[in-house]
Amino acid sequence: MNSQKTKVLPAEWAEQQFVQLTWPHAETDWADMLDEVNECFVNIAREIIKHENLLIVCIDSDEVECHFTEDELEKITFAEMPTNDTWARDHGGITVLEDGKPVIYDFTFNGWGMKFAANHDNLITRKLYTAGIFGEARHRNCFDFVLEGGSIESDGEGTILTTAECLLSDNRNNLSEEDIEARLKDYFGLKQVLWLNHGYLAGDDTDSHVDTLARLCDKSTIAYVKCDDTEDEHFEELRKMKKELRKFKTSDDRYFRLIPLPMADEVYEDGERLPATYANFLIINGAVLVPTYNSPKDEIAKEQLQKAFPDREIVGIDCRALIKQHGSLHCVTMQYPSGKE
Repeated sequence: MNSQKTKVLPAEWAEQQFVQLTWPHAETDWADMLDEVNECFVNIAREIIKHENLLIVCIDSDEVECHFTEDELEKITFAEMPTNDTWARDHGGITVLEDGKPVIYDFTFNGWGMKFAANHDNLITRKLYTAGIFGEARHRNCFDFVLEGGSIESDGEGTILTTAECLLSDNRNNLSEEDIEARLKDYFGLKQVLWLNHGYLAGDDTDSHVDTLARLCDKSTIAYVKCDDTEDEHFEELRKMKKELRKFKTSDDRYFRLIPLPMADEVYEDGERLPATYANFLIINGAVLVPTYNSPKDEIAKEQLQKAFPDREIVGIDCRALIKQHGSLHCVTMQYPSGKE
């Protein structure tokens, strides 16, 4: 790594060139509910192309194109290749601006600590670069480090928010907190790393990705999941997480404004509680897409996020299909910032 370059890890609210979706297919865990999840993906795609271009990674573009009109397809680029699953937020490249120019950092994706097969998904970013999808952006091989996009939140000004449960996992890098922090600062030109030691969601396969718990909404605002039910298993851990968030400061030494999001209603599948969360939203150009679960709390979550994003449209996406595979809206997407603020 060339530490002499000026490096910036853009925030998600920075202007974006396009968003990536990795499409479900019959050889994935979605096989038994493919029609249901396809409908959800189509809804997500249609909202995205109202605001910006879309990249769809899939094994057969003909099977996906049929869901869209000719006008819609003008804003969609297809890339055909083998895939294991759909969680592009985690297996996709991470854009870093080096001296103001975009570079796609390609970290190792090992199936969230070797829980699931990732041999195809781990190669997607490299194949997209080789195919010229990233335009003038360069590609940086970072395969010596395991990192998922959903495990970090950036304010675009040198601060990252993350969780110890995920980044210190033995099945990822097996390094100390000090070593991990040093690597992150070197990769992304950071001033500080804010570590959450508390907070989790039952049924979560990611080892407490921060994007399921607490999200940076601007450089001084964090939206976080709050549990008010003292009988809920999450109550104590989320209470401790809030106490940690209240102590964090921005890079200019100010306390964050905290906006609570409701704890989503319990969702069960085959007797197992699923990790439903409103924190898994996606920021795109001019809008925020928010997972919904056919609950009265959906509107509360949208109202709270409108406070965090007063200049963006807040759009609900029914994610009851996605939650059946232990994921939600933010995990199926990734963004490529344009470098504009």
